[in-house]
Amino acid sequence: MSYWLEKNIYQQIYRHFPAFKSRNFRLFFSGQILSLSGTFMSQVTISWLIYDLTHSPWLLGIIGFLQFLPALILTPFSGVLCDRWSRRNLLMLVQVLGFIVSFSLTTLTFFGLIEVPILMGATILAGLLKGLDMPVRYAIVVETVDEREHLSNAIALYSAILSSSMLIGPAIGGALLATAGAKYCFLYDSMSYAIALLTLAMMKLQVVPVNHQSQNTWQKLKEGFTYVYSCLPIRIILLLLGFHGVAGISYMALLPIFAGDILKGDGGTMGLLSAASSVGSIVACVYLSLRRQVLGLERLMALCPLIVGLGLIAFGLSRQIWLSVLILTAIGGGGILKVSCGNTIIQNLVEDDKRGRVMSLYSLAVIGTLPLGNLFAGTLAQHIGAPTTVICCGLMCLVETVWFARQLPLLTSWIRLKTNAVRELAPVHN
Repeated sequence: MSYWLEKNIYQQIYRHFPAFKSRNFRLFFSGQILSLSGTFMSQVTISWLIYDLTHSPWLLGIIGFLQFLPALILTPFSGVLCDRWSRRNLLMLVQVLGFIVSFSLTTLTFFGLIEVPILMGATILAGLLKGLDMPVRYAIVVETVDEREHLSNAIALYSAILSSSMLIGPAIGGALLATAGAKYCFLYDSMSYAIALLTLAMMKLQVVPVNHQSQNTWQKLKEGFTYVYSCLPIRIILLLLGFHGVAGISYMALLPIFAGDILKGDGGTMGLLSAASSVGSIVACVYLSLRRQVLGLERLMALCPLIVGLGLIAFGLSRQIWLSVLILTAIGGGGILKVSCGNTIIQNLVEDDKRGRVMSLYSLAVIGTLPLGNLFAGTLAQHIGAPTTVICCGLMCLVETVWFARQLPLLTSWIRLKTNAVRELAPVHN
């Protein structure tokens, strides 16, 4: 009876989430959700320690900037490496380096030797590693599924990994900080790296042909930029995602102001507001993972800036905690839908030999614009206030909705052509 029940459960899981049929994806999923949750936990812990040691809000802002600046610089070069070398080996190398950094912090914290310069240096190193591994993580997903039609499901589930890690990591980190101390947060991060390395080593990926042409790095970078510029659908999506990083997600930098000054709350309110967008992201990713077709995602993507824009305007006007939480849940869901739909469409349109470079530019559009968005929101809020700033960002998202809606017919035709081409080639591969 128990065997029948277990078998039925697995059948239901595979029916709704077919990417889990692939052993490699199951290994990748389990390893990365631990690794990423440890990474986000470590970020929260470093920020807490720096504020605890210095009580300087300015240093907190610097830490937030340093977390993303190296990624802005290194991400395009990581894309070149993705197209030249084994993506699994690259990811394992970055994970080893991340383990060294995390284990060093663990050791220093256990011996009471942690200081602000060490934490700043660790933040810079973590930012460098983030710039190297983000495009690799995105690009390797396509190699972990056995059947191409499961790719969109795998991408949605990977987006769920990111969203749930952003929720789980800080939540566990906060509990450990309150009960056991920062040293056990870093210890968890170190152990998560070790488990991720083990799962990567257990994966049996097919050998993907890589390009070993004699072109130098700058030529490869130029080729990647030229390809994206010439492929109008990819260019449109990257522009949309870049704009989202500047206007659609910059409200996150202002959440402490809303929690303390606007909503008259405390640290618990801040945690509630931060968690709300992550909850919305997880719900959106689960919904997206149940979809089977790429065609139609562009229309769903067009609704996202509308949801985010209206949500930001409502959030800027809200003065009730419960209402703000509900609004942020919708904003988080709309934002991750936009990012995940863009990822799925691009992964299905891009040529395999340019996947790494294109996904590096995708990472740049999604993450690399965050420092600019934070700077924009902080500067504007200094002059006109946080609520008005958020409302202005919402209005910008509504303008973005109109612009993207005008691009929909062209984007739909490209996706339909690509989908038909894959179907025609499918019998040959079989």
